[in-house]
Amino acid sequence: MTTPAGDSLPIASNDDVVRVRQLVRTAAASAGMSLVDQTKIVTAASELARNTFVHGGGGTARVESVVNARGRAGVRLVFTDEGGGIPDVAQALTEGWTSGGGLGLGLPGARRLADEFELETEVGKGTTVTVTKWIR
Repeated sequence: MTTPAGDSLPIASNDDVVRVRQLVRTAAASAGMSLVDQTKIVTAASELARNTFVHGGGGTARVESVVNARGRAGVRLVFTDEGGGIPDVAQALTEGWTSGGGLGLGLPGARRLADEFELETEVGKGTTVTVTKWIR
């Protein structure tokens, strides 16, 4: 279950990456997440928003308040781009591997910081990464 629309933001600049971080922080705090878990989901959002901008050529971020079947609340983030896609997902999820000049911590770091992680990609068509953090 999600909020009616979820908040969606374009990611087309470094300023947009900052706005995504701020929106995620607000959503996590409003959901009642601990400060530690807020920091984790905001850090994951920052990495994924930056990947969307740098590697995907821009896209969107959607922030949703969610409740699972057992009534547990959380925050779900969906990052979508229409870039070149990820040719080797296993390699992209390997700690330390980078396709650019970064540290290679973006995707594997986001996966580690979230409770749920899903990546859908198609070469030449783009990538969608969905992460969820549940309130403890």
